[in-house]
Amino acid sequence: MRLRPQGVLLILCGAALLRIALFSELYLRYVKEGLRPYLVISGVALIVLGLVGMIGRDEGEGEHGHGHGHEHEVHDEDAHEAHAGHGQEAHAGQDHDHTRNPRIAWLLTAPALALLLFPPPALGSYSAGREEARVAAQGTGTFPELPAGDPVDLTLGAFASRAEWDTGASMKNRTVRLTGFVTRDDDGTWYIARLLVTCCAADAQALKVEIRDADAPAADAWVTATGTWHPTGKPGSDAARPVLDAASVKRVPAPSDPYEKR
Repeated sequence: MRLRPQGVLLILCGAALLRIALFSELYLRYVKEGLRPYLVISGVALIVLGLVGMIGRDEGEGEHGHGHGHEHEVHDEDAHEAHAGHGQEAHAGQDHDHTRNPRIAWLLTAPALALLLFPPPALGSYSAGREEARVAAQGTGTFPELPAGDPVDLTLGAFASRAEWDTGASMKNRTVRLTGFVTRDDDGTWYIARLLVTCCAADAQALKVEIRDADAPAADAWVTATGTWHPTGKPGSDAARPVLDAASVKRVPAPSDPYEKR
C-alpha cells in the first residue's frame, strides 16, 4: 500500500479525534460531554476513509498500468520507434508533475499532525476579555434562598445572576466560594472568569466576577476565591455588577471540564 498525502491527512485527523475523545477527556475543551460518541464515530470514519482511499488508488493504478501495457502491444514496431523521442519527453514531464505535486500536498499533513501531537488549549482569559456575560433573567426579581451552611459553592453564572438581578439580596451576609481562571484589565482590576457553552467552544460566552481585597495571580491561573458579595448598585441597573470581597484566594488545578454549562 502506497502512502498518499490525502489518505495520510484523513488518518491523522481521525487519530487526533480519537486521541482527544476516546483516550482522554481533552474533547471537553472544545465540545460538551454529550458529543463524545459523535467525535469517536467521526474519528473512526476518517481513518477508514483514509485507508480505503489509499487501497483504492493502488488497485486503480494497477488496472491502468495493465491496460496501458496492452495498448502498447498492438502498436507496430515502426510507429513505436518514430514516436520514441516524443514519448520519452512527455513521460519525463508527467514524472515531474507527479513528483512535484505530492511533495507539495504533503505539507497539508503538518496541521493534522500538529493537532494530533499538540491539541489546542481550552479558551481562556483572552476570550473572556472579548465578550462579557449576557446571562440570567431578563429583568429583576427574587431568587430562591441559598442552601444552608457557609461557604456556599456557586457557579459564576449563579453568582452574577444574583448580583445583577436579585431584588431580595439573597447573598447578603453569606460566604460564597467561586472557582475559575484569572483574567485582568489594563488598569489592574482582576476577575475570576469562566466560559459558558451551549454546544461547543465556538458559542462560548464569558462569565466574570471582579475580585477585590486580594492580589491577582497570573493570568489564566485557576483559583478558588472565598468571600462575600459586594453590592455595587440597584438590581437591574448598569451599576449592578458581580463583585466579591475575597477573604482567601487559592491556586487549584484546572478541571478536566473547564466550561460552565447552560
